[in-house]
Amino acid sequence: LAVAMAVALALLVLLAADAAVPVKNPLLNICMDAKHHKHKPGPEGKLHDQCSPWKDNACCTANTSSEAHKDQSNLYNFNWNHCGVMPPKCKRHFIQDTCLYECSPNLGPWIDQVDSSWRRERILHVPLCKEDCEEWWKDCKDALTCKENWHKGWNWATGTNRCPWGSMCRPFSEVFPRPKDLCEKIWSNSYKYSPEHRGSGRCIQMWFDPAQGNPNVAVARYYAWEKTCSPAQGEKAAPERDQAAHALPWSALALLPLALVLL
Repeated sequence: LAVAMAVALALLVLLAADAAVPVKNPLLNICMDAKHHKHKPGPEGKLHDQCSPWKDNACCTANTSSEAHKDQSNLYNFNWNHCGVMPPKCKRHFIQDTCLYECSPNLGPWIDQVDSSWRRERILHVPLCKEDCEEWWKDCKDALTCKENWHKGWNWATGTNRCPWGSMCRPFSEVFPRPKDLCEKIWSNSYKYSPEHRGSGRCIQMWFDPAQGNPNVAVARYYAWEKTCSPAQGEKAAPERDQAAHALPWSALALLPLALVLL
């Protein structure tokens, strides 16, 4: 009996040890399959200017980060100045938007499959923090554009985007009456206007101080485990609880009946 109890105890200890080993969530710390993204995130010590907050762990290269700051970038041949020169205070938001898209390894929960000639994956409905959307709109409301959706419908006859024939350049505030309109419509619902605030752990920040760490790591973790949580549970589990529930390996489960019998 003493031997049986010792064996059973050893199996239970093994079970507890195995259960404590975290399981990697496939939605965390990944790069999307797109035109300029790296296959895996990693350090990039020389990321340019506004892309530098991601230098410790990035999906973009130094060259991509440099191109993101140019008026006529080689990344997509896209010209911000299609209705005259875009004011610098507005342009900086589009540069930051590009840096987030190209560099962030924390967009996994919102990666969606697409059938495109230049990418196989995109982001969809990323919950962008309230302040990020509102400041973007405020700084761009007097800039001019001729289109609501910048993903499609341009005149590419010259090799770069120009306004479609017959379209008129209008202030952003007319094309996008609210911050929500700008964030959600300009890139075909890549972003979703979130009522959550920066620092809440529930919305993605385009702007953050890298000295304080990347707040989007925790946000991605929250939504990744929320997506893997079973609806039958009737409530949303916290990431830590959910991780422990999913960490139980089949080998440990197989040992459990034997341990109970021996006891």
